[in-house]
Amino acid sequence: MKPDVERKDSVVTDYMNLDTDGKKSYFSNAVKYERDSVYNADKSYAAFLKSKNYNRNLNYVLEKDHAKKSFNFYNKFKNVGLVVTDQELPKWKMENEFKKISNMNCQKAIADYKGRKWVAWFSKDFPVSDGPYKFSGLPGLVVSVKDREDDHVFELIQIKKISAVTAFIPKNNKKMSQDEYRKLIKGYRFSPGEDIAAMNVDSKAGTIGLELKDGYVTQLDYSKIKKSGADMDAVIDKMLRMSNNPIEKE
Repeated sequence: MKPDVERKDSVVTDYMNLDTDGKKSYFSNAVKYERDSVYNADKSYAAFLKSKNYNRNLNYVLEKDHAKKSFNFYNKFKNVGLVVTDQELPKWKMENEFKKISNMNCQKAIADYKGRKWVAWFSKDFPVSDGPYKFSGLPGLVVSVKDREDDHVFELIQIKKISAVTAFIPKNNKKMSQDEYRKLIKGYRFSPGEDIAAMNVDSKAGTIGLELKDGYVTQLDYSKIKKSGADMDAVIDKMLRMSNNPIEKE
């Protein structure tokens, strides 16, 4: 993804999981899922702060209910759990164009969805009507999908069997409309006093372990922050800034 609409070279690559049993599916960040799993097992806060990094814009969990044809988008804003329910599926137009991707027979489909023009390749080799994010509704698994500007690109890395479909769905969520959520994120500005839940400076390792109230955990380069000569809060704010190039446009 390109989180900064004014800088097309601001490319971030991250890894997501799509866990499905054909009835429900959960789309979430792979590192966040791994981190939450480990913490729930041993409750080691030190290991929690030193866990791998992932992009803050990918802190959400997306739940699909295929029978109801609905999506529940879960995220946190500061320390408040939020849920946005959506029932708008992409309206796909299948093209008479085919190719192989990673030995899978794929067909092309296009859609105008949420303010962007999308190109997808799906495979009937895996007859699961699902895909990354909200991209479902095709007669097969979405293997690749991207918007025309290449601002958001999803590529399938691997498929494997899992013993159970699980997700860390937050409880006691405040319901919001899509417009309300969009305005909330658009108007967000980082504030150390309001956003930071815990911070650990390791001068020997040269890192700052940071946990935010929205559940995001990261390690920052302490020496890089010091060398900048700028106000530390301003530097951290820049590092943690939310995307101004969201996957769903107004």
